[in-house]
Amino acid sequence: MSHKKLYFTRHGQTVWNVENKICGATDIGLTQLGKEQADRLGEIISAGSYGIDEILCSPLIRARETAERIAAKTGLPLRVEPRLTEQCFGRFEGTPRNGEEFKLAKRSFIDSYGDGETMLHLAARIYGLLDELSKDDKVYLLAAHNGISRVVRSYFYDMTNEEYGAYGIGNCDVLEFEFK
Repeated sequence: MSHKKLYFTRHGQTVWNVENKICGATDIGLTQLGKEQADRLGEIISAGSYGIDEILCSPLIRARETAERIAAKTGLPLRVEPRLTEQCFGRFEGTPRNGEEFKLAKRSFIDSYGDGETMLHLAARIYGLLDELSKDDKVYLLAAHNGISRVVRSYFYDMTNEEYGAYGIGNCDVLEFEFK
């Protein structure tokens, strides 16, 4: 019996990625390089044997435009999925990505960073979405964010709090997972 696949990509490069700032739920657009990364990924998917049926994307512009550019290159249908919105990092939004306080905060799953969203709330919405997607016959590409990539990985693999907090992927990298 073959297992159903799920693919995940992070949006293309943004200005705040270049400036080493945490984007979170702040709606930051793609750079020219980010647009080119998304186009290139669309070409790779189009030429490959991924078997993707539909793209689901975060409503934030950086992920939505990445997904739109991939859809334009592949002809795949695209749907905005609000649950894929990046975690709101509250007081950390716009601060350095590699700040020591933020590194430690990402290991605390019930901290809302002032006025943000806890890791547990984030996991609840992402795990709920993944549970739904596991029940049909479609293969999806999720186009979302680095914070979402952590939760998706934790759904499929055990991770320590330290591994979870340190995990991340590059812009327009593609991860492949299998539902059991």
